[in-house]
Amino acid sequence: MQELTIIIADDHPLFRGALCQALSGIAEQPRLIEAGTFDAARQAAETHPEADLMLLDLAMPGVSGFSGLMSLRAEVQSLPIIIVSASDDAATIRRAIELGASGFISKSSGLDDIRSAIRTVLDGGVWTPTDYAPLQDEDPALADLMERLRTLTPQQSRVLSMLAEGLLNKQIAYELGVSEATIKAHVSAILLKLNVDSRTQAVIKLGKINMALVA
Repeated sequence: MQELTIIIADDHPLFRGALCQALSGIAEQPRLIEAGTFDAARQAAETHPEADLMLLDLAMPGVSGFSGLMSLRAEVQSLPIIIVSASDDAATIRRAIELGASGFISKSSGLDDIRSAIRTVLDGGVWTPTDYAPLQDEDPALADLMERLRTLTPQQSRVLSMLAEGLLNKQIAYELGVSEATIKAHVSAILLKLNVDSRTQAVIKLGKINMALVA
């Protein structure tokens, strides 16, 4: 069996250690790559395109809430991502799955549940906590926003995430290796798809889906 490569992205060393312990029961000596910041997680994904899975904390230094998930989903579309978070209410779980996560693990989960989640996702499934009850109704405005966010192309999602980080067009252009005119075109398309008039309003819209994480 081919060696598993799993990226563990969490800023708490003790919790990374707990995840490493859980993963030791998944396969013989899986290759574990640890990242303590979002930038390190992004770099790990770029450096290890062969990775089988990423475990991503929503509250990582260097990123705001779901922006990290959206950015990674845009950059490494083939890498399954399981969100790991202490914010495990139904709305947060639903948003994570809708934005492309393959699973959601609560930080209060036991080792057996963590292992079950990882096995399920590695087998191509989607995992949510056993007590998760999908919301029957959602704020129509929020549902509309989620639908609009899903219409963004991978590059537009990445640009929006970088706007949320406070980067200027020329900084985004440099980071992505494209012209500033290309970034301006992406921003215009983002504004149109999100039905807003300015980049500030676009960032505010994105921030609305993170509200549950800081409530």
